[in-house]
Amino acid sequence: MAASVKVVPYYKMETPNKAGEAAKVLSQLKDAGVNLLAYTAFPRKRKAQMDFVPEDNAKFRRAAKKLGLPVSERKNCFLIQGDDRVGALQEVVQKLADAGINITAVDAVTAGKGRFGAILWVKEEDFRKAKKALGAK
Repeated sequence: MAASVKVVPYYKMETPNKAGEAAKVLSQLKDAGVNLLAYTAFPRKRKAQMDFVPEDNAKFRRAAKKLGLPVSERKNCFLIQGDDRVGALQEVVQKLADAGINITAVDAVTAGKGRFGAILWVKEEDFRKAKKALGAK
């Protein structure tokens, strides 16, 4: 089965790059009942950047505001889900290569039980073209 690709909102936030920061923020979101479809974090200059892909966009925004989390405005990325098999992600990224679109970043993992998932970013100016190339919803 081909992977499904859909457009999802994401928000980014910078924090100090030190032990416990991710646990603190994720704990606050958990206590607010926010479920995340994806989360990634990485060092950025002398800080850390966290990217959140919420299941419920409105609930995430309300919680972030109430908790005083300095998240960015809504941005979009792609959520990819499908059957885990050899070449599953390659087929998706090949569509972008064929369309001449550079990938900014991608995080992919096996989800167990024969499934995989990924989040993928392209530059804002390439987003519409990428959405069309990927057949994203």
